[in-house]
Amino acid sequence: MNHSIYSADRATHLKIVVVALVAGIAVAGFGMTARSGSDEGLTQTARVVKAGKPVVVTSSNASLVR
Repeated sequence: MNHSIYSADRATHLKIVVVALVAGIAVAGFGMTARSGSDEGLTQTARVVKAGKPVVVTSSNASLVR
């Protein structure tokens, strides 16, 4: 058994590509089916955020003149 990818034969490289392809398809399929349920009972409402007073954040103790 050869443990180096550099000296592996063509069949070993093909097996690695096939396993990676199957794993990628499985992950993509799981991702597509993970959130395909019905969302009829879940409603989202928009929250309105209103601006308040302006805030100045600084790290110096110098006074600001406008």
